[in-house]
Amino acid sequence: MAATNRELADFLRRARAQVDPSRAGLPPDSRVRRVPGLRREEVALLAGVSTDYYTRLEQGRRITPSSAVVEALGRALDLDEAGRAHLHDLFGLTTASARGARRPPAVQRLRPGLHQLIDALDGEPALVLGRRTDILAANRMARALFADFESKPRPERNYARWMFLDEAARALFTDWEDQARTAVESLRLEVGRDPHDRATTELVAELRERSADFDRWWEQHRVHQRTHGSKRLRHPVVGDLTVEYETLTLPGDPDTTLFVYTCEAGSPSQRALDLLASWTLTGPPAG
Repeated sequence: MAATNRELADFLRRARAQVDPSRAGLPPDSRVRRVPGLRREEVALLAGVSTDYYTRLEQGRRITPSSAVVEALGRALDLDEAGRAHLHDLFGLTTASARGARRPPAVQRLRPGLHQLIDALDGEPALVLGRRTDILAANRMARALFADFESKPRPERNYARWMFLDEAARALFTDWEDQARTAVESLRLEVGRDPHDRATTELVAELRERSADFDRWWEQHRVHQRTHGSKRLRHPVVGDLTVEYETLTLPGDPDTTLFVYTCEAGSPSQRALDLLASWTLTGPPAG
């Protein structure tokens, strides 16, 4: 079975196991359920396909369904937007997958204007992430809030690697488990979009070998699209604070995402962030 087909089979099985039958709109069934989630025939019924057809899909057979069938499977499996996009990717029905198969490996570089943009956001931390969560740029406040990524060797300028392999990241986030799991699920989504990227495959293999947490969450095959959210930190200089983030995908460059972090105006978190901004300019107090 091809690697992509194994990924598809695994994703369908795990997604089916996570659906609550009592909320799926199925007719009453007195049979005892020996495993969690929906049965194969129930997914087929909800999606409007035959049980044999769905079974062959879940076995990873070389079948390319129509977009309408994939959408129906997404509804039957109660997938969110990221899950449905991942399903399309695994079936090879998206432009991104085709582009990824042909794209030669290359080091991503930002144009000078993007560096100027994040530096202009002087009071707000800002990061630019590329493929496989590589950190392409970080402004002064992001380096102070998270880590001085730009001082690290290039292979270590990676958000997922930092999150799982750097003890400072575990100490920084009071909600480390939530943040780390999201990093895994975001990377899973990217692998589905571009399964042929060697550097991503090597990163995943390294993290699975070196981090039991990463390996366990990778096996769950959940996906997540980071668009916005919050992070809770215990910063060594300014103490506890919560930052909210919004993401912007750059037009013409879907592999590059800008993350901007803010705090609620007038909140203790904003005062902590202001203090951090001052500290980056003056340094730690004497004594």
